[in-house]
Amino acid sequence: MSSQQTIRQEFGTVRENPVRLDEEKAKQSIDALNSDLAATYVLYHQLRKHHWNVDGAEYGQLHDWFGDAAEDAEEAADEMAERVGALGGVPISGPAALEEHSPVDFEGADVYDVRTSMENDLELYGDVIEYFREHVMLVENLGDYATSELFRDRLEELEEDADDLQSFLADDTLVLESATH
Repeated sequence: MSSQQTIRQEFGTVRENPVRLDEEKAKQSIDALNSDLAATYVLYHQLRKHHWNVDGAEYGQLHDWFGDAAEDAEEAADEMAERVGALGGVPISGPAALEEHSPVDFEGADVYDVRTSMENDLELYGDVIEYFREHVMLVENLGDYATSELFRDRLEELEEDADDLQSFLADDTLVLESATH
């Protein structure tokens, strides 16, 4: 590792951008992107945790679903981070910064039964969806239509996943353990 450290751009600063979005508007878009990027990583880690820990009669289907949903979140995070760079900003990174800037909370390290895990996921999806909706309107009002499109595409995926979770949680889908064995 080099002993000399040269900072090319500090986090929170905005440089001139090639898409010619005014600096103040770019800053607002970058802030929204970084907030949703942090929330997406919280969602990613929670889904990945459930992918690793799912058990029970629907193991195969749920294991695959959690894995696919986590991969979708990771891909979306990458797209948001790249958009931050295109707007002249620095994408948020690192566990502490992600936790500090995320508007949503991770459920924690404990492992829950699959129904509780999925209920927690559905709640988290709902919160993330609300932030994305707010940010679609914000960036559109700023004239940042490309970021709006990115948010809209991700919002559609989030809503589809939330609908899947709601379907999984229907009373007749998950095998419930009987209280009397």
